[in-house]
Amino acid sequence: MSKRVVIIGGVAGGASVATRLRRLDESAEIVIYEAGPYISFANCGLPYYVGGKISERDNLLVESVDDMQQDFNIDVHVNSTVTAIDADQQQLTIQGPTGSITDHYDELVLSIGATPVVPKLPGLSDANNVFTVRTVPDVDQITAYIDDHHAKRATVVGGGFIGIEMVENLRRRGLDVTLVEAASQVMPNFDTEMAQELHEHLQLNEVRLLLNTKLTGFSDHGQQVLVDHGDPIASDLVILAIGVKPNSQLAKKAGIETDQRGFINVTEHFETNLAHIYALGDVINVTDAITGQKRAIPLAGPANRQGRYLADQLSGISRENPAVLGTSVAKIFALTAASTGANERSLKAAGIDYQALHLHPQSSASYYPGAAPLSLKVLYAPDGRILGAQAIGTDKVTKRIDIIATAIRFNAKVNELADVEVAYAPPYASAKDPVNFAGYIADDLQHGLVKTIQWHQVDDLLASGATFLDVRNPDELLANPKLPGAINIPRNQIRDRLGELPGDKPIYVYCAVGLRGYNVSRILTQNGLDAYNLDGGLKTYRTSQYDPSDQQPILVEEVTEPIAETPTPTAPSANTPHVDLDACGLQCPGPIVKVKNQMADMPAGSTVTVTASDFGFHKDIVAWAQATGNQVMTNEIQGNQVVATLQKGAAAPAAQAAGNTITTTKEGTTIVVFDGDFDKAIASLIIAQGAAAMGQPVTMFFTFWGLSVIKKPGVKVHKTGLAKAFDIALPKGAKKLPLSKMNVFGAGRAMMKQLMHSNNVDQLETMLQKAQDAGVKMVACTMSMGLMGIEEEELIDGVEFGGVATYLGDARQRGTNLFI
Repeated sequence: MSKRVVIIGGVAGGASVATRLRRLDESAEIVIYEAGPYISFANCGLPYYVGGKISERDNLLVESVDDMQQDFNIDVHVNSTVTAIDADQQQLTIQGPTGSITDHYDELVLSIGATPVVPKLPGLSDANNVFTVRTVPDVDQITAYIDDHHAKRATVVGGGFIGIEMVENLRRRGLDVTLVEAASQVMPNFDTEMAQELHEHLQLNEVRLLLNTKLTGFSDHGQQVLVDHGDPIASDLVILAIGVKPNSQLAKKAGIETDQRGFINVTEHFETNLAHIYALGDVINVTDAITGQKRAIPLAGPANRQGRYLADQLSGISRENPAVLGTSVAKIFALTAASTGANERSLKAAGIDYQALHLHPQSSASYYPGAAPLSLKVLYAPDGRILGAQAIGTDKVTKRIDIIATAIRFNAKVNELADVEVAYAPPYASAKDPVNFAGYIADDLQHGLVKTIQWHQVDDLLASGATFLDVRNPDELLANPKLPGAINIPRNQIRDRLGELPGDKPIYVYCAVGLRGYNVSRILTQNGLDAYNLDGGLKTYRTSQYDPSDQQPILVEEVTEPIAETPTPTAPSANTPHVDLDACGLQCPGPIVKVKNQMADMPAGSTVTVTASDFGFHKDIVAWAQATGNQVMTNEIQGNQVVATLQKGAAAPAAQAAGNTITTTKEGTTIVVFDGDFDKAIASLIIAQGAAAMGQPVTMFFTFWGLSVIKKPGVKVHKTGLAKAFDIALPKGAKKLPLSKMNVFGAGRAMMKQLMHSNNVDQLETMLQKAQDAGVKMVACTMSMGLMGIEEEELIDGVEFGGVATYLGDARQRGTNLFI
């Protein structure tokens, strides 16, 4: 006798049960009751329909009612809501299009899913512009509202998968978008330092990001979004993507057990506590494959698998619901963000010990066009068990996470990632794949060949006066300065300069991404020094320090007017030398070095357009240009690349180039303070204050011996070699400067100070402060600092740091230039 299997709910879980069951059992009676109008649709594609990426609405519909009935002989009832379950009588009550009916089941499957969380907030009932995203009718309403009301401003509440995808697709439609997130980061499956990369990318794409901000209500019929701090957000459209809650009310009423959050408890065979009733999909809790704890993972992949395995179980094939890793991926503009397994927060909550490693390889062979940077993080237990991984990049991200997810599923150890045979050809991978590199790094750590520190330890170590060694090349420091107080010895010089490093305390080595730091750590360790490498290098640390609150894009208040665009610099003339430079596939600092080398032999005024695949280049090129006296003309994110155009220096005016006299109307003063004598310092500061008092811009450029004028008294910095010799010989600040004449071992200086006091003339250290208060710009020459071993923390507060290009840039704009 055939059995009657009734399934409540369609989409991924319910539809998968029905179709698999039919393939296994042609005689079974299979019935589906679906509350909505569609039996099976691609809910993961809904945001992309809003954005227009999926242009045809019908493409969202996976199976129609007719197809299910004709192809699979399944009795489908849409717009039919099951209102009651009588487990004793194995009977259902259904409210359908024609009224209330009852039905009998031999086996009952609950695929009743979850519902978006909509909190009860003031003003919500009066708002007609607030939507959620869960079903096809939801996106129908959203797209119609945008079109009918000509929406220009949107607020998305919630930074999870749906929220992030809606942000991108609303921007794609041309709306100004604000993302409100109550937590300190978006995408909770990622750890802090990884999520920061997503924050920066969102803001590069002109998304206003409000973290640590809670939605508190609405006013003006939803046109004003109220938050717990800050002004109301003007918004034509609001998307609530706060999370989901299980649709378990029907189950609870029938006596089915749930956890405290309302998710249905099931056995490994999908059985509830009531006989002949099973559940699967978003409404159940599952076992976390890493922590062993019960949790909810509302993802389409697990729901489809559960549907297949439950159908097998109903057909007599023993199947267990496997523990879930939660492997997932999201598209965030040009970035792909994927993860598998546990993150640090969940491991700490579960009390599981772990080790972390970060690396920043290329997606494929760096010399092949299209290679792009990849940020990869792997977590593993002390015994080598892989616990999780996270990856962010523009290309081939999911490939790496899928490999690691597979390794976890089959109980591979982290060092065994080195042995994974990855298909290699330059367009697709590198000979040493990022997954292999992760295995190599873990293997070295496990064998004690290298010791590491994590990004979150850096600030405390700096505050304690720890010794940091920067092994990058000097060019790299222009775009990305070294850590405060760090010693800079390029990797290729380290063996000849070991004597400059302290032998009695740990040395914390770092480079751009960790590879050179590792190599130098090995050198130091084999020379008897206690060395630690900064895991993931300066890139991981700098990314973790990103402050979204300082990077808000300027949004127009009045959207009825066109948004003002930043004026484009005047294009160079047709005969201006120009070069197009491809820096894609180069890891930091590769793009900067390539620009520097290209521009070195080009004449002033010539231009370079450089394309890079490293999004960090967007910031780095601005800092480098400022430090080297070049001009960034354009700097844009175009798809998954940064495209910037620079002009070398500033071309001399045509008349000047022809030898003609130029009449200048420039005002202001630039003073180069080369000397460290007390009386000359006083003279320079008197002139500077006088010029500032006349309302003129003033720049003081302190170089060589003049750096002593702006040294902060009482600061002790550990130094070795020539730096220590300079430290002993040079004055310890303004109070210790000698007179140029009749110094007499300091007696002349004391006489001068007494005369100044008697005549109500400020002392030199007071003059320095008053000059800064008057707006005098003080710049310390970084080249001289490097030569003389002077560190940033030795100089008074408020001093800027720059090179000769900084001085020349200001000097071109001043009418008076003095050299003291």
